[in-house]
Amino acid sequence: MSSSEASSHSTSDKLVYMANQIGTFFKSQDVDTASAKIAEHIIKYWDPRMRRTIIAHLDAGGAGLDPAARQAIETLRPRP
Repeated sequence: MSSSEASSHSTSDKLVYMANQIGTFFKSQDVDTASAKIAEHIIKYWDPRMRRTIIAHLDAGGAGLDPAARQAIETLRPRP
């Protein structure tokens, strides 16, 4: 694995952790409500590069994402 691949993997791991942590905050709500609020948080507070990276991670299988975080990130994909 090259250093850029390791760095990308590490960045994805951190973003997965962050998305899941946001989801933990909304865990008391149903999955649809929680995912909407996770997506709202990511749109408001994450840099566009972070959003592109987590979407790419989801497109590569989304390993480690909790269901509400996964659903939130699916809504962040650019519309064709």
